[in-house]
Amino acid sequence: MSLEYTSAEMMSVTAARALENGMTCFVGIGLPSEAANLARLTHAPDVVLIYESGTLQTKPEVLPLSIGDGELCESALTTVSVPEMFRYWLQGGKVSVGFLGTAQIDRFANLNTTLIGDYHDPKVRLPGGGGAPEIATNAGEVFVTLKHSKRAFVKDVDFITTLGFGRDGKGRDGVPNIGRGPTRVITDLCVMKPDPETRELVVVSLHPNVSREDVIEATGWEIRFADTLETTPEPSARELEILRELKARTERKHAGE
Repeated sequence: MSLEYTSAEMMSVTAARALENGMTCFVGIGLPSEAANLARLTHAPDVVLIYESGTLQTKPEVLPLSIGDGELCESALTTVSVPEMFRYWLQGGKVSVGFLGTAQIDRFANLNTTLIGDYHDPKVRLPGGGGAPEIATNAGEVFVTLKHSKRAFVKDVDFITTLGFGRDGKGRDGVPNIGRGPTRVITDLCVMKPDPETRELVVVSLHPNVSREDVIEATGWEIRFADTLETTPEPSARELEILRELKARTERKHAGE
């Protein structure tokens, strides 16, 4: 019997499955945090979650509102200074994967969280990069998760806050001491990976009941599909139960109940 679930739940479960047990993951707030903690509560109990505020091996009972949420510090194995977090852990090559969200992403997986429109006269100012540029540069690889729409998936981002593969797909070529960059982009419609040669994002898996046309209509460039296109496995009953309880706990906590 097929389970009922939302496209958002499909995205979170798929993103969680990307993390393997034992990985050290530098986690962004929002969708990445939801996916990373779902992984910790299901198939990857030994994943080491690190947040930008300096919390190491944190195991929050509820999803944090920000990197400064006390829940992260209270549930962490230890908390170190932010300079130590970046210089020793991240730049020291001890983070296997960075898990990020974004406002805009382009065909070469560059991320924009700075502004929409012209730099000198923006239509919208966004929160900025935070630690994402350092994470994307120094982590062994990067996973990105966000909802799929033409507003988010643009041919060229208005501003490169966080390097994917540059404007031409060659932005990481020949640069020493730099990570592999984005290796997976998970949305509510599909999973994308960079082409090994051009670095342009290619759809490798469609979620159940999602068509090629759905992805084409939600993407701001002429998206390519893998020759062998897979169907993403559906969430299990256990994954959905744990995800829903995590979100319900979070809502109760933040509502002051």
